Amino acid sequence: METDIEDFLISLRRFYEESGRHDMLWRQPESDGSLDPYKILVSELMLQQTQVVRVAPKFVAFTERFPTVQAMAAASLGDVLGLWSGLGYNRRAKFLWQAAAAITTDFDGHFPTTTEELQKLPGVGPNTAGAIIAYAYNQPAVYLETNIRTVLIHHFFKDELAIADKALRAILRQIVEQLRPNDSQMSPREFYWAMMDYGAHLKQTVGNLNRASSSFVKQSTFHGSRRQVRGQVIRLLTERKYDIDELVKTLSDERAVSVIDDLVSEGLLQKRGQMLSLQ
Repeated sequence: METDIEDFLISLRRFYEESGRHDMLWRQPESDGSLDPYKILVSELMLQQTQVVRVAPKFVAFTERFPTVQAMAAASLGDVLGLWSGLGYNRRAKFLWQAAAAITTDFDGHFPTTTEELQKLPGVGPNTAGAIIAYAYNQPAVYLETNIRTVLIHHFFKDELAIADKALRAILRQIVEQLRPNDSQMSPREFYWAMMDYGAHLKQTVGNLNRASSSFVKQSTFHGSRRQVRGQVIRLLTERKYDIDELVKTLSDERAVSVIDDLVSEGLLQKRGQMLSLQ
């Protein structure tokens, strides 16, 4: 297995040097050479189930409007939701806003530096925490998502089915244990950037290998879905307040009332009498 891993890292490094997406905005260092963990958090939440091409302009808008975690925490949820509109899964915006508030209050404005502390933040699970540890702090971490899963299946589990994430994480752990922050060949940060890029490449060239994973769940179609109605509600309310009956009539969808009720109960909308607005 050590030989397999060594050969794999050589090929992965070669791919990244030749075809890596080195110009991605969230990979650009600050003036002191560091990567801002706040910006990593923003990008990671945005990139969940959303294509890079849609995330890039929103990332720019967010980091310009809310350049620091303190600026995000000081904003209203309505402002955050308004800027987020168009990315979908609006609960991610609420999680981001809540995480910023938690950092300013529970961590005295200092961004958490361990996976345990990071997972105390709203919306931050093991994978997001691992991504922040790897990208912001350049430390070995084990985190699994679709692109990374694709690479591991392609190289270590060919022709197998129902591959458990436990087995994938075991291989991944063996790999990252060999990585060092100051390694001139491949640091933890570069390793995961390379894995993301190579996984995206494999999806385009050999197809969706995640189907061989036991955790594979096909993403539902967006057009005509309840998610689309939720997005329409948020988008309309970024423009102005609405009377409930007017909003339901505007949406012209039989699911409108229940969608509005859900968004109110989730704290994304504010209801005062018959008037609705973003929080």
